[in-house]
Amino acid sequence: MSFAEATRTWLRVGLLSFGGPAGQIAVMHRILVEEKRWIGEERFLHALSYCMLLPGPEAQQLATYIGWLLHRTWGGLVAGLLFVLPSLVLLIALAWLYLAFGDVPAVAGVLAGVKPAVVAIVLQAAWRIGGRTLKHPALWAIAVLAFVAIFAFAVPFPLIVLTAGGIGYLGGRLWPAVFTLRGTHAATGAKPAAAVIDDTTPTPPHARFRWGRLALVVAVCVALWAATITLLIALAGADSTLAAMGWFFTKAALLTFGGAYAVLPYVYQGAVETFGWLTPGQMIDGLALGETTPGPLIMVVAFVGFVGGWTKALFGPEWLPLAGVVAATVVTFFTFLPSFLFIFAGGPVIETTHGQLRFTAPLTAITAAVVGVVVNLAVFFAWHVFWPRGLRADLTLGGLDPLALAIGIAAAVALFRFRVGVIPVILGSGIAGLLGYGWR
Repeated sequence: MSFAEATRTWLRVGLLSFGGPAGQIAVMHRILVEEKRWIGEERFLHALSYCMLLPGPEAQQLATYIGWLLHRTWGGLVAGLLFVLPSLVLLIALAWLYLAFGDVPAVAGVLAGVKPAVVAIVLQAAWRIGGRTLKHPALWAIAVLAFVAIFAFAVPFPLIVLTAGGIGYLGGRLWPAVFTLRGTHAATGAKPAAAVIDDTTPTPPHARFRWGRLALVVAVCVALWAATITLLIALAGADSTLAAMGWFFTKAALLTFGGAYAVLPYVYQGAVETFGWLTPGQMIDGLALGETTPGPLIMVVAFVGFVGGWTKALFGPEWLPLAGVVAATVVTFFTFLPSFLFIFAGGPVIETTHGQLRFTAPLTAITAAVVGVVVNLAVFFAWHVFWPRGLRADLTLGGLDPLALAIGIAAAVALFRFRVGVIPVILGSGIAGLLGYGWR
């Protein structure tokens, strides 16, 4: 296929990538394997298995991998960038509307209805991760300990990840069957008769491993990171908001094992508690907006960056939208640069062998810990949504918001019992919130 045709296809994939990692992977499988026949079924799963081992959004990394396999480095860059570009543009627009008109009564009513739905969505995420991970009492124990650590003792998320990884490493040596995670994703549909890069196609010359190429890729990515962070420090200072965002989201990008929900508590700790870039309520609203846009959910960091740049008035009070756009762009750059490094550096290594890769024992333990961390995130959101003024004896029902609780329960029933999609649930909850605001 031509590079132009591939570019149009990757833009189409980016615009259609709703529904979280499972939905995004299904879209790519349908378009690339079944419709376009650009890559074979086993080759697709082989690439997916590698991407699932990495920190970061596996669907975006999978698009980058296939784009690189088809059209070298430029193909990978175009595929990976177009996977996130629609979401970045939409989130910047939504964040601007949110900050400019969020206090309008009608908008406030809609957001009040959406927040309880977010609680149910986060609980569903914990359920999904736990359903495919917690296959043994030892993994359940890790999840419970992770929840207690972050909820009761405020243990930093990176320390939880490192501890869980260490437990998994030891457990994998002593009890390998317990710490082996299988079958997290599966593609469906009949195998195409032929593909541009089929299951038996030899590795293209550009995808073969060479030490010199590996060193070059690492050097270029590190140089890009260092040059950008140095430029931010030179322009705004080492203690500036943009420099802090660069450092912080670089660390966040390296901790996103288990999906976006796993790293959101870490983002909350830094963006809300440490740096004060946004409030807890704004964090919940940003997650809701992120659920309604295509692309990986980790793109909610663009909302965090926009609100942080706006809140800190980086370029003065008359340039708030520009500050938000610049901050959102900076955050997105530092969040996704490691993903491109992992694909361009590791892809040739993976292409040296064909066959399903499995999660390592440390990653299994980390994913189990993620379940407890995500449950803690749901508890945090529920507290701020259902008791917006805190638990107070002088208020009716102790300050509980009955409307928010009712919307949250309805959203949970729709998601868990009737398997309604996330976007219809958010839209329905927003309408319920608007009607409830009018009734009040």
